[in-house]
Amino acid sequence: MRLLKFIISIIIFCLLTVLTQVGGVIYLLSILTYKCTDKWTSNKYLKMTYRCTSFLTLYFLTTFLIVPIVAKPFGRVPLPLTERNNLQPLNILTCFLNRHYVRQELQQTAFEVANLMDGKFPKTTINYLDANFPFIDKFPLIPHLSHNDGKKLDLSFCYRDTKTGEPTNECPSFIGYGICEEPRPEENNTANFCADKGFWQYNLLSKVISQDNKKKFTFDADKTRVLVNLFVGQPNIGKIFIEPHLKARLKLTSDKIRFHGCQAVRHDDHIHIQLN
Repeated sequence: MRLLKFIISIIIFCLLTVLTQVGGVIYLLSILTYKCTDKWTSNKYLKMTYRCTSFLTLYFLTTFLIVPIVAKPFGRVPLPLTERNNLQPLNILTCFLNRHYVRQELQQTAFEVANLMDGKFPKTTINYLDANFPFIDKFPLIPHLSHNDGKKLDLSFCYRDTKTGEPTNECPSFIGYGICEEPRPEENNTANFCADKGFWQYNLLSKVISQDNKKKFTFDADKTRVLVNLFVGQPNIGKIFIEPHLKARLKLTSDKIRFHGCQAVRHDDHIHIQLN
């Protein structure tokens, strides 16, 4: 029984570390509180409730109060938890999982471009998706291949409400990924090309994420083109990834805009930007 508990603890530690970077350490710290909380009741279900509450309390305090301070020496700062400077997380879970850290230079660039977008299209708020973990270069942000140095950030496309035709700051996918602006018949279909080459993961998210909301939103080509070109115009932005058929459709010509390769996942559901 002790061995089984030890194995389960190791699995929980590894899973929390992979998902949040700091969750595994917080889990180990929370174990130290169990002797105290277990004294409060003899009911095993209440004991488990107290243990979970202890972990979540420590996790919240550490994630939102301590981690932002400790991340600074590592050159990382958090993106806003709520709308600030016309930039916001599409899903607060991104922040809860510590996936919203970037270099300060990238934070300021994102704020600047978001404010410029609001100037061109009033009441526009840019939604950010995954960024990076708060500590340690080369620590993988699964499932991404490159979000490991504070220099990368994913952003959602711009959309219109299909029913009203009005611009919206919402997105069809609750995580921002997986609902794609598919290639037209006359456009190059990179997803099929990569699948034919054996890269099974390239189109995986669009098969996993529910497509129920897709008809409620219309891809706003004009706003998305402006958004990409505003980042192109930032001297410190070195690369932008977007699906090749959208680069052609939106008439994006900058050499900064590149194909990310079949080893990644498709980028006709979001924009990837990164510093030089």
